[in-house]
Formats: sequence, C-alpha cells, structure tokens
Amino acid sequence: MSSTSPTLAGPPGECCRQTVHHVGTPRGTLESIADVQTYIARPAGASDTDTDRVILFFSDVFGALYTNSQLVMDYWADNGFLVLGLDYFEGDSKALLDLDDETFDYPAWQKRHQVRAAVLIPPWIEAVRERFGTDKKYCCTGYCFGAPYVMDLLKTDWIKAGAFGHPAFLNEDHFRGIKQPLLMSCAEIDHTFQIEARRRAEDMLVEQKATYTIQVFGSVKHGFALRGDMSVPTEKWAKEESARGILDWFNHFCA
Repeated sequence: MSSTSPTLAGPPGECCRQTVHHVGTPRGTLESIADVQTYIARPAGASDTDTDRVILFFSDVFGALYTNSQLVMDYWADNGFLVLGLDYFEGDSKALLDLDDETFDYPAWQKRHQVRAAVLIPPWIEAVRERFGTDKKYCCTGYCFGAPYVMDLLKTDWIKAGAFGHPAFLNEDHFRGIKQPLLMSCAEIDHTFQIEARRRAEDMLVEQKATYTIQVFGSVKHGFALRGDMSVPTEKWAKEESARGILDWFNHFCA
C-alpha cells in the first residue's frame, strides 16, 4: 500500500494494551500450519472434510492464542464454521500483559510484528488452502492490528466476504479496489478509527458501489468486540452483537 495514502485508522495506542479477561474454556486445538501456531475451532463432531465454510481470523495485539480471541472463534465454530487463527506474534503477545514494564517499547514491538506478519501470512494462507481445499467458502475477519489483512484479502477473487472490528493501520488505499463484501464493526469512541475517518471510508465504499454494511455501537470504545467488560451490560451486548452480526454476514454470503 502507498505510504502517502491518507490514513484512516491509526496505529494501536496504549489503550489497546488494556484488556478484561473473559471467562471460558477454549475448546479448539493448537496446530502448526506453515510453521505458525494456529488455533483451530471446529464445529462440534465435524471433521475438516465435513465443513465447507472457513473463517480466517486475524487478531488484535493480544493474538489468536488469547482466551478472548479463542472464545469468539469457538462461537463461530459452534455455528457451523471452521475457524483458523494464526499467531503472527509467535508467542510474543504475552509481553503486552506486563503493563508495569516501563522499558517496553510498544511502537517498536508493533513495527517488528508488522514486518513478521507480512512474512508469515502469505505462506500460511497458501498452506491453509492446500490443506483444507480451494473449493471451500472462505471468509476473513480482523480486529485492530489484523484489519489490514482482511482488506488485502477482499481484493482477491476467492474470499467470499470479510469483516473487521475497531481497525488499526488502514489508509485510503486499503479501501480502493475491494471486490468482496465488507462489514465494519465500529465503536463510537475510537482513537484509531474516528468518526470522520469512518465516514470517509463509507464515502469511498459508496463511490465504488461496494457491498458493505456498518455497525456502530454507541457508548463503547475501541477494543469492545474482543476485550469489552462483560460485567457492563452495554459492553457485553455490543461485544456479543458484533460477533453475531459478523456470523450473520458470513452466513449470508456463504449460504
């Protein structure tokens, strides 16, 4: 993407390191795909050949191996999708949990893993399609750090639909030329994807006659869809409705 393209969603800030741990026991498995640890959530009782619908999951800075992420992937698996989340942080996202480490260079950490993700993702996707089949119906979803990878895949012919939640690292070029349907799940209070940027993104989608929809959840902030406080009714509802809306979006395009 062009480095001169106007920014729409900025980099993750310090608030992206804040989280509320969700309660639950992930039921998926950890497997290596293209030498990358991958969380795989399968529909109950289903083999890989039984399931023709696949979601590729691109995590926020806490990674696909974080319980909150795994529970969301399990939810989609419980509703008929095979869900695959690669750990492009290679185990290093645990460093974010030590908020008292004043020596931690968060921007440098992000940059390092952007570089690594760009190396890891293409062969991982190739290996996924080889292992699970090119005839599957593939969708993709990304949160914060993971949103750009969704936008890149929406410019291909083999992805059926995509979605992102409270994105980071997006510029106008990410929205130009998308071919596949996009759902944007957004927070009213978002330091990375502010209201003016969200409306500019919508204008660009309208200009291209893209297929899209937008969820905007009032009174919640960036991170709500994976790290919301489940003891706060508004945040709990928004988190669950975001996941359900993405499920319905993918069900529609993978019918």
